[in-house]
Amino acid sequence: MKAMVLHAYGEALRPEERPLPVPGPGEIRVRVEACAVCRTDLHLVDGELPPGPLPVVPGHEIVGIVEARGPGVAAPAIGARVGVPWLGHTCGACPYCAMQRENLCDAPLFTGYTRDGGFATHVVADAAYCFPLDSFPDPVAAAPLMCAGLIGWRTLKMAGEARRVGIYGFGAAAHLIAQLCRWQGRDFYAFTRAGDTGAQDLALSLGARWAGGSGQAPPEELDAALIFAPVGALVPLALRAVRKGGRVVCGGIHMSDIPQFPYSLLWEERQLLSVANLTRADALEFLELAPRAGIVATTTTYALEDANAALADLRAGRFHGAAVLVP
Repeated sequence: MKAMVLHAYGEALRPEERPLPVPGPGEIRVRVEACAVCRTDLHLVDGELPPGPLPVVPGHEIVGIVEARGPGVAAPAIGARVGVPWLGHTCGACPYCAMQRENLCDAPLFTGYTRDGGFATHVVADAAYCFPLDSFPDPVAAAPLMCAGLIGWRTLKMAGEARRVGIYGFGAAAHLIAQLCRWQGRDFYAFTRAGDTGAQDLALSLGARWAGGSGQAPPEELDAALIFAPVGALVPLALRAVRKGGRVVCGGIHMSDIPQFPYSLLWEERQLLSVANLTRADALEFLELAPRAGIVATTTTYALEDANAALADLRAGRFHGAAVLVP
């Protein structure tokens, strides 16, 4: 198999040839058809996450075909298309798992971070944490759903019944969840980097009521704001934009420091929330909704060996939507 491997934080991924992996008990081997590039992969490579085991193969938005099954695995079937997400395994025994909050498990494994991921031709995954994708005919279009879509869905759920939703950072997750907002009858307002007319045009083409720079005030008060950009300075801006009793939900795994802001921005029962990881229930909900809502991912494809270029383009904002590696 071929893989793009991270050996040291802050360094480029290295192409490697490895023996074909053998799935262990409860595991499957998946031939990767497509793996989207997530901003979390960028945080990992740049050393912005807590250190994990190295070397590691990044990538956790994986779509592929089941090639082999380890002992004890009855499903999915050989030849089935599956998705492999960020949450790669949980302990099942800690208090959070017992409360059906496996996204907060005390001893989790994460695909492409604490176990090898999908920047490769093959990956081994825990069968219980993979999702059937036989109803998704295009692996490239399905790949961004496996994190941008799933985390975006959990973030939107935490906004409650908000009808006017601000979306800060109009990238991979935002452009998918914007389509779900429209399908659900919510109004959404897109906030981008100042002057990013490409992202603003994409948002307007998807039905945004308004699109502008993150420092601008929306034309009306928001019921909730979703922050997908890893920029802590957006938090006080979003709090200022939501109405009394409104919510601001931070959807990323990493964010720069939040600057000091006056209590008046939080007062009047505004809420500031964060999203951590996902649950398998979130995934099943979203993957059932996505085809009904007609969600279409905007993608830019790269060859597997061009993973470093995809990461650099993501860092520089040189594309809109999601980058997808195709082995």
